[in-house]
Amino acid sequence: MRHVVVTMGTQHSTCEEESIVKTKAAVLWGQNEKWQVEQIDLDPPGEGEVLVKLAASGLCHSDEHLVTGDLPFPYPLVGGHEGAGVVEAVGPNVADIAEGDHVVMMFLPACGRCSYCARGIGNLCDSGAAVMLGPQLDGTYRFHARGEDVGQMCLLGTFSEYTVVPAASVVKIDDDIPLHTAALVGCGVTTGFGSAVRTGEVRAGDAVVVIGAGGIGMNAVQGARIAGARMIMVVDPVEFKRTKSYEFGATHTASSIDEAWNAISDLTRGRLADVCIVTTGVAEGAEVGPELSLIGKRGRVVVTAIGHPEETTITTNLLELTLYEKQIRGSLFGSSNGQHDIPRLLELYALGQLKLDELITTEYDLEDINQGYEDMRSGRNIRGVIRY
Repeated sequence: MRHVVVTMGTQHSTCEEESIVKTKAAVLWGQNEKWQVEQIDLDPPGEGEVLVKLAASGLCHSDEHLVTGDLPFPYPLVGGHEGAGVVEAVGPNVADIAEGDHVVMMFLPACGRCSYCARGIGNLCDSGAAVMLGPQLDGTYRFHARGEDVGQMCLLGTFSEYTVVPAASVVKIDDDIPLHTAALVGCGVTTGFGSAVRTGEVRAGDAVVVIGAGGIGMNAVQGARIAGARMIMVVDPVEFKRTKSYEFGATHTASSIDEAWNAISDLTRGRLADVCIVTTGVAEGAEVGPELSLIGKRGRVVVTAIGHPEETTITTNLLELTLYEKQIRGSLFGSSNGQHDIPRLLELYALGQLKLDELITTEYDLEDINQGYEDMRSGRNIRGVIRY
């Protein structure tokens, strides 16, 4: 094997027996710390893996959960799980992916062989259990820094110029799709769209409420619009997000659940919403009751937001749950099958039916990642994107 040293996009070849990659990456070393941008080492792709040169990475709220500890990943790790790029090299036993392919990375791998993949629910693939552990599927690490092994968010680590990921985590896309736009489909777009269309089963003529108008919520709005919802109420305390939501298909907005209940009750003559999709920064058990109050008989509350890992209690009216046959549904990756849904969503984009470019509020250099997350926390971004 050639010895390849890649540093800041420059490639050199020698005759040694290993491959070494030097890459600039954002590493999180501990809870409530800042992202540290530094040059680190990256191993070559192993069996069933590919080396990808990143073009862009979305700044998703889930990586903020790494900082706060709401997602219990081991430290240190390279963040980022919403990315797209070009395959630079492939490891042994990789089929259907080749050097030069343009790919989107899914934050959940899909092996294509387990019981869940065979049933078309690749978001629940058995391989997905590994994403919380830190190392790759074989139990070893690809990133190394300061003498330590460094994990990868969801086996990806897209806050890096280069990364090595399982081939099961990438989806080949057409070369004419802009990579910085396609990156968003690796998580936020597919999760939000699927929360409405797949988990929520929004149908033509439905009334829908979306609580939280960030990168996922705005795509739940798009999913509801494309599914044919007659009414889409967006609930968010930030005026900028409420105003922006009309661009993606909202028909009404409210700043609170109480305000939304009054409006949706009037608009539906008391029947209330068919689907309520929760895409807030953090899911709160105390809010489940108010969220259920927004839906009518046989209505569905879809909880896409991540809850606190230690919170085990929700508050609601169980009698109402039974008598009105209301439902609470969890949604992971929007109940989507990435290998099927990602290309379809990009086709919708190419046809002008799905807005992707409009989701990007601000583009950042990798060195500005902490500013990007400050902008997200302050409500200034729908989606920030790192461009490499």
